[in-house]
Amino acid sequence: MSKKTLEDIDVKGKKVFVRADFNVPLDDQQRITDDKRIRATLPTIEYLLSHGAAVILASHLGRPKGTVKEEMSLRPVAARLTELLKKPVVFVEDCVGEKAEKAAAKLQPGEVLLLENLRFHPGEEKNDPAFARGLAALADVVVDDAFGCAHRGHASNAGIAKYLETVAGYLIEKEIAFIGKALETPERPFVAILGGAKVSEKINVIDNLIDRADTLIIGGGMANTFLAAQGLNVGTSLTEPDKYDLARKLYAKAHAHGVKVFLPVDVVVADDFRADANHKTLKVDQIENGWQALDAGPKTREQYAQALKGAKTIVWNGPMGVFEFDAFAAGTEAMAKAVAAATEAGALSVVGGGDSIAALKKTGLSDKISHISTGGGATLEYLEGKDLPGLAVIAEK
Repeated sequence: MSKKTLEDIDVKGKKVFVRADFNVPLDDQQRITDDKRIRATLPTIEYLLSHGAAVILASHLGRPKGTVKEEMSLRPVAARLTELLKKPVVFVEDCVGEKAEKAAAKLQPGEVLLLENLRFHPGEEKNDPAFARGLAALADVVVDDAFGCAHRGHASNAGIAKYLETVAGYLIEKEIAFIGKALETPERPFVAILGGAKVSEKINVIDNLIDRADTLIIGGGMANTFLAAQGLNVGTSLTEPDKYDLARKLYAKAHAHGVKVFLPVDVVVADDFRADANHKTLKVDQIENGWQALDAGPKTREQYAQALKGAKTIVWNGPMGVFEFDAFAAGTEAMAKAVAAATEAGALSVVGGGDSIAALKKTGLSDKISHISTGGGATLEYLEGKDLPGLAVIAEK
């Protein structure tokens, strides 16, 4: 990796500003319902503490849009961090200004301070230089460990780098290592799997992966647009008619590049978009008016699993059907099992996207995958081949 990491700098006796992603879900009583994002940054925090740093943690939570909203306070995160680190985590009710500066000045090596929600200030999302300077004034160096925000050019992950050296934490280092290897130096055959609702949301991802992959599997709602573009009747299935020409162009580009493209050969259709709708399995050329495709059929699942056999690199983003409804989750679950099996057989697998990750969790296969990305939009933009603002500012070795 060409970017500097926390192990490339001497942190002893220094105040280290850590941009973390503690955007955790909270219930009505402001209790954390899933702490995986907090746990994901623990290796970085623990390394810094063990090497004599004073750690200043910063994050956003929710979308307060530049105003203070108590229900989006990071106070519950401070309590959870205290439990996980088994040491007190000081919480301060601001992230810049007098309160934050006093708390940071008091902080000693081996101690941890958590700042209040960065997005309580409009300067965070606007990447305001004065706000970035205010954050930089608290510390000596920056460790960015918030990959989920890397596609955002905000003050805490991009603007601050103008005032302090910024290096990568373990979480970002891992994301760059796995996704970067998959895209730049993949062991072949390289199979890319893309699902989800709309082609329009993943045009650039498809385009970029056609240049890199050997096989492209397209499922979910976006497959309907490709099928309809080939002249098939898809009934009332979700499609994007204004993207038919684009679907044909992408298909032609894949063919020209020698990339195998797999689309559904059969689908599970329903007479309504409901969990309890009437449903049946049909070949893709037999879909009737009034019916909509909501999942991959059994032959398609078999075909997709076959396409993954022998793969050495796999990237998967997006579900194969309406995963939220149990009756239409089989395609996504089958894909999770196929990716896990290919990984056990020696493939490097990278999975991103909430539904793909949820399918892995539901099937108990998360630990069978090489890398599960912590980014949503950041992972997508990385797969598009974009330069992410939060990664671009990290110092080079």
